[in-house]
Amino acid sequence: MAKITDYQSILITGGTGSFGKRFVRRILQEYPHFERVVVFSRDEFKQYQMAQMFSPKQYPQLKYVLGDVRDADKLKSAFADIDVVIHAAALKQVDTSESNPLEFIKTNILGAENVIRAAVENQVKKIIALSSDKAVNPVSLYGATKMCADKLFLVATQSQNRVRSRFCVVRYGNVVGARGSVIPLFLQKKNEQKLPITHPDMTRFSVPVGVETDLVLYALEHSAGGEVFVPKTPSYRITDVAQAICPQCTYDIIGVRPGEKLHEELFTSIEAQNAFDTGNFFILYPPDYQMISNEFQKVNPQFAYASNTNTEWLSIQNIQEQMQAYWVAEGKDFME
Repeated sequence: MAKITDYQSILITGGTGSFGKRFVRRILQEYPHFERVVVFSRDEFKQYQMAQMFSPKQYPQLKYVLGDVRDADKLKSAFADIDVVIHAAALKQVDTSESNPLEFIKTNILGAENVIRAAVENQVKKIIALSSDKAVNPVSLYGATKMCADKLFLVATQSQNRVRSRFCVVRYGNVVGARGSVIPLFLQKKNEQKLPITHPDMTRFSVPVGVETDLVLYALEHSAGGEVFVPKTPSYRITDVAQAICPQCTYDIIGVRPGEKLHEELFTSIEAQNAFDTGNFFILYPPDYQMISNEFQKVNPQFAYASNTNTEWLSIQNIQEQMQAYWVAEGKDFME
């Protein structure tokens, strides 16, 4: 398997997002051997803000490129002489996807195909696409577009006449505190002493900040193409999140929103037929994969990794600790 030090250049689509900022920070601090670190995104103001944190003057290997994954020609140009692409660009808001389906299809599905074509044309060595638990048995338009994007990436390695570019997917749940999660909403509403709860039984997977970058780096070194990498993460109850943020608040039960599930899954029992346990992660291999390490343990084929049947759960104190860790990573204090 390749080592991270075997690669000299890396590009992150959607690189000004929450994941992109954390990932770029880690690359700059821990892997200074990279000669080029390219942040590709469509928002010039976010690039300006990020450049205040990570200046090309301080990090001459760092470059910001303005562009959209919907623009195939721009991707082909940006991917020239790039060894690794981390594809994090996506439209992600479930509510918005239900009323703007074509926009999500253009970015999340057609944009994924543009990334694949540009990578193959430029012979990018490794491409890692970020997915979501919402891509498993999707009920939202967002989840459906991510499922389609996953399928495209998972067949892209073997679809080449000669394999030069290797594609894989990393799939995980909510990073506690991240944009679009329920936590920023609860923090905003806590002064009103009433929190909107969609359903008191709702559960979600929780990804401690840093685990998602660990997962991508692990996939970078261990993927041979066509795998899905899934972290082992605890679950939380939405009511426990409410208690962690505002224990004195009352609840306003507003009902499950369109496209929303009571519980999420990271893989189904069907996918478990080719799932292996590495210790910290699960790897879902393609059905015909021949290079599975003997050190990995095969998952019970009846096992489904779901947030409501998880064996590991966050306590209220654990949730507060994870939120604090996220806000520290973002340079803030969540209790402010």
